[in-house]
Amino acid sequence: MNSSAQPKAEELFMSARGGSGSCLGQLLALYTNYLKLLVSAQLDNRLRARVSPSDIVQESFYEAHRDFGDFRGSSIGEFVVWLRRIVVNNILRVVEQHVLAEKRDVRREVSLEEIGRRLEKSTVRLESFLAEQAESPSGCASRREDEILLADTLATLPADYRDVIVLRHIEGLPFEEVAQRMDRSAGAVRMLWLRALKRMRDALNNEST
Repeated sequence: MNSSAQPKAEELFMSARGGSGSCLGQLLALYTNYLKLLVSAQLDNRLRARVSPSDIVQESFYEAHRDFGDFRGSSIGEFVVWLRRIVVNNILRVVEQHVLAEKRDVRREVSLEEIGRRLEKSTVRLESFLAEQAESPSGCASRREDEILLADTLATLPADYRDVIVLRHIEGLPFEEVAQRMDRSAGAVRMLWLRALKRMRDALNNEST
């Protein structure tokens, strides 16, 4: 894990467990881009046009701050799992609101368990992507970037670079489907993907120097 971001998260978590509301707020803020990345991968184009991932994340942060006293975990890992569970509930609420508004039976299309499985798949893909970057010859092999740093770095990229990486590596789509989603040819998407990876790796390397 990143030697700077992770200890900071650990320290904030321990202070939050000790009763510091301000440290809890800072801890939640660390995971903003990470959770937005995961939420975005769960929303189809129809929902993404109506609901901002930022709104879902902010609602989840409000609930996490409100209910932190009920959290019984003792580690940052358990905290992140708990936080993702809150996010899953809020994604389902959004899906229910907007699909039910179209007078369709949401229970036939989506469930809490299904959204949870999809988000966990995105989490696993994100972790795999991190491992790939650490093993690449671009200089990232010296340390493994953590999810916070990767998500924050992706948030700084141009939108088309960010989109192609998310579609390919977080949603796990083949190039042909990425091309359809981005309204480009498969060849153009591959070239865009290569440029996006280079830009991201350069940014990560700059963080490590």
